[in-house]
Amino acid sequence: MAESLALDLARIQFGFTISFHIIFPAITIGLASYLVVLEGLWLYTRRTLYRDLYHFWSKIFAVNFGMGVVSGLVMAYQFGTNWSFFSEFAGGVTGPLLAYEVLTAFFLEAGFLGVMLFGWNRVGPGLHFFSTVVVAVGTLISAFWILASNSWMQTPQGFQVIDGRVVPTDWLAVIFNPSFPYRLAHMTVAAFLATALFVGASAAWHLLRGRDQPAIRTMFSMAMWMMVAVAPLQALIGDLHGLNTLQHQPAKLAAMEGHWGGEPDRGQGLPLLLFGWPDMEAETTHWALGVPRLGSLIVTHSWDGTIPGLKDFPAEDRPNAAVVFWSFRVMVGLGLLMILLGALSVLQRWRGRLYHSPGLLRFALVMGPAGLVAILAGWYTTEIGRQPWVVYGLMRTSEAVSPHASGTLALSLGLFVVVYLFVFGAGVAYMLRLVRKGPVTDEGREQGDGGPGHQRHAMRPLSAVRETFDDDGRA
Repeated sequence: MAESLALDLARIQFGFTISFHIIFPAITIGLASYLVVLEGLWLYTRRTLYRDLYHFWSKIFAVNFGMGVVSGLVMAYQFGTNWSFFSEFAGGVTGPLLAYEVLTAFFLEAGFLGVMLFGWNRVGPGLHFFSTVVVAVGTLISAFWILASNSWMQTPQGFQVIDGRVVPTDWLAVIFNPSFPYRLAHMTVAAFLATALFVGASAAWHLLRGRDQPAIRTMFSMAMWMMVAVAPLQALIGDLHGLNTLQHQPAKLAAMEGHWGGEPDRGQGLPLLLFGWPDMEAETTHWALGVPRLGSLIVTHSWDGTIPGLKDFPAEDRPNAAVVFWSFRVMVGLGLLMILLGALSVLQRWRGRLYHSPGLLRFALVMGPAGLVAILAGWYTTEIGRQPWVVYGLMRTSEAVSPHASGTLALSLGLFVVVYLFVFGAGVAYMLRLVRKGPVTDEGREQGDGGPGHQRHAMRPLSAVRETFDDDGRA
């Protein structure tokens, strides 16, 4: 009983810290690429609104980047403190992959981040643009290595187990494991979508309050074009990822579909369950509401195809079907709303009311956090769906946890909750106050020679944000 409680607390603690962490790199990836586009357009067109938008979003990027680094360090230490047996077993693979991320992406970002944030009037435009591009590439390289490590835990290959430890035998097979391409594409596009929704919601907030300015319009227009182009693409990537999951992790897919198997009418295909509550003990999905055969069409691309049910796997090898079932539907439901938002924006653009449709603007505002919520729901789906394995088919989660007392884990979890809510709550609140201020005209114009004693002589990322606010949130 005590060991089970300790395991649950260790899982909750890791889930809590990574849930905070994952939202910051997602926005960092999207904003870095967005800043490349803005600066490139500024250099090409010399329209000052692109320069103003670059400086506006670079400040939000700086705050977000700082919070992402801090939260990532805390999460990484847990591999040694709470999951030491996992580190001992699989460290031969995961350790080098995380080290490659530091040696490539982190060093790349650290080397050029200062130039990007503080070098606008200190270096030439070509070098500054190059620095912005390098930082954006660094965020994508970071995602590459992190997802290579996580994907290997989902679909391991290219190794041997020698003396109870994983020993890599083929690094290309380790990195480019079967699920890696789909996870990398899915997460990268999700980061772009989450950022587009954030940008679009920010612009919608200003437009709804009568701040109809060219820079605000440009923000909203670019965000909506991104929704039109990328939201349907994400649905296609998700479909391909689902086929990969069916091949390599069928128990997870069965939980996602709430499918138990054993039905006498297998020839009638698999329904798509829109609603229901999977019951692990009764081995059935209560109150199931489904569309006949649509599940077969989506999951197997055939009219009467079927998949293994949860009953086809031992009870101890099944994930928590209720959580996976609903987290998956939250992700998919939000994805469909993103496609709808993009379609409505095309309609209102055609009507000439893109910036003057209260319904569309409110919809975009409400959808602001939807990208991050969808990322969290997708992460819960893939990670809880992998259970009871920490390395799929090789090591159970119960075998990976460190031997800590449940009281110690409860105390540390409580401290994490308090500190995270305070620190990151303050950071998010400050970032939202920057959004509330909006872009400033001619912000990138040279106003002094800089150097020691001047405000623009900055030494750390958060120093890129120089605004102070009064009690009403005004600069």
